[in-house]
Amino acid sequence: MQQNKIYVGNFPYTVDESQLRELFSPYGEIEDLALIMDRETGRPKGFAFITFAAQHSAEKALEQNGKPVGGRPLKVNMATEKPARGGRGGGGGGRSRW
Repeated sequence: MQQNKIYVGNFPYTVDESQLRELFSPYGEIEDLALIMDRETGRPKGFAFITFAAQHSAEKALEQNGKPVGGRPLKVNMATEKPARGGRGGGGGGRSRW
């Protein structure tokens, strides 16, 4: 399975998409960059997902793991799929109780 998506975390909330592109574009063509935002505040949450055009670019970008950005060490690793949430939400099972 080809894996060309990385997780980048632990960067300051002040880091924006253009700074991430500048930091990671030397490793290869970036197809997508998703900077995760807080729904309530609209500010970055301090992590992102970057999809490269090629797997070797993503692997090379792992070199940034531990490098300081804004005084904080970056956490960079291959992204993993979030497990699917199972079935229906909790509730009473559809039965009414009288």
